[in-house]
Amino acid sequence: AALTVRFLTRRFIGEYGDMEFIYSHNLTVDGREILLHIWDVPNSQQAEEGSSEEKRIQWADSFVLVYSICDRASFNILPLKIQFIKAAKEGQSQEKVPIVIVGNKRDLHHQRVVSSEEGRLLALSLDCGFYEVSAAE
Repeated sequence: AALTVRFLTRRFIGEYGDMEFIYSHNLTVDGREILLHIWDVPNSQQAEEGSSEEKRIQWADSFVLVYSICDRASFNILPLKIQFIKAAKEGQSQEKVPIVIVGNKRDLHHQRVVSSEEGRLLALSLDCGFYEVSAAE
């Protein structure tokens, strides 16, 4: 949630509840106006592999999966998540689904437990994009 709000408002808010939100945002890219809809799902709700998860995957055109560089468990669930997304989306068509892995909390390097290299290698092995960022900065 912090990363989404930072992207949309350029402000950092550190504490969020465990709620799901859909944000809408206009963005200009290459001179074209684009309307983004962002379905922000807290990590605790991402763990479900049922109909809600399937509904979210079918709704979306692309995916940004965020983990904390300070939380190994949030990183370790990514391969299964990505396999689940690809099976659901790419099984229907031959098009590659856009997925980006984002390591957040880069500013907390002293608490890091997942290296940048691990993130890059995971993204490479799963054919995803990769970034490491800090919502706070």
